[in-house]
Amino acid sequence: MLKFNYKYMNNQNQKPRILTGDRPTGPLHIGHYFGALKDRVELQDKYDTFVIIADVQALTDNFLTPKKVRDNVKEVVMDNLAVGIDPKKSTIFIQSMIPEIAELTVFYSNLVTVARLERNPTTKEELKQKEKLFKNNITYGFLGYPVSQAADITAFQADLVPAGEDQVPHIELAREIVRKFNEIYGETLVEPKAKISAFPRVKGLDGNSKMGKSLNNAIYLSDSPDIIRQKVKMAFTDPQKIRLTDIGHPDNCMVYYYHQMFTDSNDLKVVESECRTGARGCVACKNQLADNIIKFLAPIQEKRHYYESHPEIVDQIIKEGTAKAREVAKETLRQVKEKMFLNY
Repeated sequence: MLKFNYKYMNNQNQKPRILTGDRPTGPLHIGHYFGALKDRVELQDKYDTFVIIADVQALTDNFLTPKKVRDNVKEVVMDNLAVGIDPKKSTIFIQSMIPEIAELTVFYSNLVTVARLERNPTTKEELKQKEKLFKNNITYGFLGYPVSQAADITAFQADLVPAGEDQVPHIELAREIVRKFNEIYGETLVEPKAKISAFPRVKGLDGNSKMGKSLNNAIYLSDSPDIIRQKVKMAFTDPQKIRLTDIGHPDNCMVYYYHQMFTDSNDLKVVESECRTGARGCVACKNQLADNIIKFLAPIQEKRHYYESHPEIVDQIIKEGTAKAREVAKETLRQVKEKMFLNY
């Protein structure tokens, strides 16, 4: 069994710190990879990286299906490990196992108004997607989950938060909460900055502006070759290209969109040229894309299969990462309560 020596150190003597992570509402997909995971793996060598598995936040819109969240915690951990997150470099932990985050959330809730939360553009957009769930009766937990995110970030005094553009309003709210806390109680919390991904949002197979678990338009990192081929076969293509010899418009085709991620530059030029001249049919184009995706995901899936076969290693990584994370959060909470005269 793996054993890691985790010892809490004051962040002043360490690398700048990052807080990043995922909601365990399902397995991770290629949108997560290009939007977050790829950067996350590269950044772990430059930053003190904390990876949160945000199961409490996942319950804000999955409160009716808590078992789904629980069942996906390890799945998301294994996806992170499979793409290259190294538990010797990054601290992977479970949000619900850090009670200090919940306590910080309560304190921060006094520093933000309901009106401010309702103005959050990301929350407004998410509410449109969750209309059936809430039936015009938004819950306190959903409206206030950006406050919980602020607690996630500040519990670990993160300097940087990698995020897609849609998450920037949440990070800005966290910055506001930090400034207000420091203004009232004295300099205590680090004001985080957002790091926008170079590939902030991956479109879905159906052409939707976002690939999502709930939209049924995603290719998962753990999908088998057969499933990948089936999904690519159903991808949205240029509606004006009906016959093989018709001139194509790659910019209107999701297959070409994914070729830009999975096909090398020389082959990509051929794909584009043949499509535009009518020398390439959609079936051949989809087959090539499926082959490239399968080849790309093969080493990730091989590594994931290793962890699936050794669940005790995954359990140990979670246990030790959470233990380290809690020590860091405890220290932050101690400082916060001292400034608030709650250090009885």
